[in-house]
Amino acid sequence: MPLKIAFAASRAAVAQTARAVLTGRYGDIDPAKADVIVALGGDGFMLQTLHDSRDMGAPVYGMNRGTIGFLMNEYGESDLIARLEAAEEAELNPLSMTVQDIHGHQHQALAINEVSLLRAGPQAAKLRITVDDRLRMDELVCDGALVATPAGSTAYNYSAHGPVLPIGSDVLALTAVAAFRPRRWRGALLPKMAHVRFDVLEVDKRPVMAEADSRSIRDVVSVEIQSEPSVVHRILFDPGHGLEERLISEQFA
Repeated sequence: MPLKIAFAASRAAVAQTARAVLTGRYGDIDPAKADVIVALGGDGFMLQTLHDSRDMGAPVYGMNRGTIGFLMNEYGESDLIARLEAAEEAELNPLSMTVQDIHGHQHQALAINEVSLLRAGPQAAKLRITVDDRLRMDELVCDGALVATPAGSTAYNYSAHGPVLPIGSDVLALTAVAAFRPRRWRGALLPKMAHVRFDVLEVDKRPVMAEADSRSIRDVVSVEIQSEPSVVHRILFDPGHGLEERLISEQFA
């Protein structure tokens, strides 16, 4: 039986052009009925596609029509069926983020890469960190802090000098962004199932925003973060170019 493919593309002209070419060649069906979803764009669009398709059951195979494309495969038109049939699958569990804001509202979101807290004003943020109901840091003065999954450890986490985590490792990276006090504190490695809570100190003077894969919430009072094992994202890579290899190669680039 022919492979049933659904195509999705970012708004970029190069991605839309690629979608037109590929759908003309391979057809296009409803993503809910597809065997595989092919995402055309960059890493941001891949994250969006994974979030949008998480209840559909089909894995997502990305082809880079963006900039970096860490989560994407190389673009090609002629051998797509063979590449899809040979692709290696990785399963990713996202983080869940629960935010309380200054108005008493609660917000929830999932993040495949990381949950980050960032200062939203001219002054540094002041954060208190609790892990598994145990106070670990009374006060972190910083531009921000984040909790990253292994899949997201080479993204914002790596730019903030956090560690690269091997795929399949049962750990999360808690990383400070431009820590001022304690000045030399770079963060911690935590068990995958750890429950992390950030409380924002001096919320009126030092406003903070929270982000989960680019979904932003302002005027944050507290943020709770933990892995969500009940949600599984399936992502496909060409043989020899999976996430594990990419994470190792990134450290020697």
